[in-house]
Amino acid sequence: MVKTAGFQVRFIALFIDFIICTIGIGLLSLLFYGQFFASEQHFITDYLGVLYSILLPVIWQGRTVGKHFYHIRIMKTNGEKVTLITMLIRTIVGNLIYLLSFGICFIISAFMVGMREDNRSVHDLIAGTYVTYK
Repeated sequence: MVKTAGFQVRFIALFIDFIICTIGIGLLSLLFYGQFFASEQHFITDYLGVLYSILLPVIWQGRTVGKHFYHIRIMKTNGEKVTLITMLIRTIVGNLIYLLSFGICFIISAFMVGMREDNRSVHDLIAGTYVTYK
């Protein structure tokens, strides 16, 4: 049986990733615009965090820095490693659903991770993934 990661560990890993992306975006903004957070940093703020959450798990066997720190990773439900298509669906489609539902599905998703036996969220169900200890 696979041991899936629950709400608390996933939340803390996400928070670590948020801090890393915020600092990274700030440093890139400083490099390109001369300010830690410049108002005209559209490309950097709009896409870098999304690229981080899509590409890093594909390259790094389902992990981001936050997930690596807590020894968890994203896997496909069939046990295979995540692919670029899987991560695009998980991130883009998942976030689109959260946006279109005005965040209601995001809240539901948080409850799902905390209450479901398999700890799968809305975006996990859509993409056919789960988060597990490695």
